[in-house]
Amino acid sequence: MKADWVSDVLSGNRDHKSVELKGWVHRTRGNKNIRFVVLRDSTGSVQCVVKRDVLGDEAFENAASALIESSMIVRGEVVPTDRQHGHEIQVESIEIIGPVDPERPFPITESAMESADSGETEFLLDQRHLYLRTSRMTTMLKIRSSVFGAIHGYFRDLDFIEYQAPNFVAGAVEGGSTLFEVPYFGRTAYLTQSWQLYAEAAMPALERLYTIAPSFRAEKSRTRRHLTEFWHAEMEIAWGSNDEVMAHGESLVRRIAKDLLDDRSDELQSIDRDLNLIARYADNPYPRMRYDEAVETLQGMGVEIEWGQDLDYSKEKILTKDFDVPHFLTHYPKIAKPFYHRVDPDDGNYVLCHDLLAPEGYGEIIGGGERTWSEEEILKRIDEEGTPRDPYQFYIDVRTYGGVPHGGFGLGVDRVCAWLAGADHIREVIPFPRDSRRVTP
Repeated sequence: MKADWVSDVLSGNRDHKSVELKGWVHRTRGNKNIRFVVLRDSTGSVQCVVKRDVLGDEAFENAASALIESSMIVRGEVVPTDRQHGHEIQVESIEIIGPVDPERPFPITESAMESADSGETEFLLDQRHLYLRTSRMTTMLKIRSSVFGAIHGYFRDLDFIEYQAPNFVAGAVEGGSTLFEVPYFGRTAYLTQSWQLYAEAAMPALERLYTIAPSFRAEKSRTRRHLTEFWHAEMEIAWGSNDEVMAHGESLVRRIAKDLLDDRSDELQSIDRDLNLIARYADNPYPRMRYDEAVETLQGMGVEIEWGQDLDYSKEKILTKDFDVPHFLTHYPKIAKPFYHRVDPDDGNYVLCHDLLAPEGYGEIIGGGERTWSEEEILKRIDEEGTPRDPYQFYIDVRTYGGVPHGGFGLGVDRVCAWLAGADHIREVIPFPRDSRRVTP
């Protein structure tokens, strides 16, 4: 008999039929003649009723001894009930596959979860390999999978080409202070901060390209939205303006929100996420404001900020507090951005760039814009910043041989997952988070 999923049982499609379920013990209780075992698999959980007079003494005692997270195969009949989920299994046989030693019970207990709710998270981070099995973490991973799927779907529907770049690089993208230095056969290399520079090298060949890949930033920040290893969705298009790149960014984020509503509404509701909020993010256009307007707004709110400063998370959080939907922030000062941002031809004090800031205090989820595309301009910008040319010679060559206007963006996938799931911390939405204090398990 082919094994069934718990979701098959919960759907009602197996009522009064025999099923075989493979899973793990989520909870167990009962007495010397009857046990109620809640069995979970990746699709849900269902109560299994185990009776001594059905299984016999030996099989019943084996089932009764199965502790939380023991794996088992359950066979029995699906019976509709008026209890939670509306279905249960009247068990005919149980096979214990992976028993749990009573001397070493599963450490993720209800009291441990309560401690986590009160802010004591280090224990659960130490037990991350086991915490992945909890219903909340399982839900977050399913949401994360759908976000990745929506990103791939968006770009592939538009005939973008998926393209990979190296993780070992010779120079910085976002700034030398956040580079991870790596010994590399007698030389120094770095872990990549972004796919961008190598994407631009492939832009004349592919014209429309994207990736989803890890990036690395040696940031000591311990805010709720920072990781040292995070997942980046990045795109690059030939002949694209800042406005066109923003249009793709908005369409992508709205696609992600829509796909989550379509595919993961049950999971979102199970973690008390307001589906009306997600629908608002999916259905409404995203306004745009210039950097100067944002600075004036913050100053009017009593925030200390000077023109030319980049907006850190504390300022983004204040600025986005009353946003109903994400907003684009455009035209940053040239002094606040790296050399690859194209200077605005209408005003040399600014660059043609944008950030997309998410509401509810989550801040930046996309950074992008037009690239400095001519050889003359890129050399001038590199020299202005005092950046050595040698590590970027391949990047300069892209302009030397048929440079064209182009642009792109990078989207922080983990941040988007955290925002749309309403997570308190970005660590909640990634299997094994890495930050300045943690590299295990």
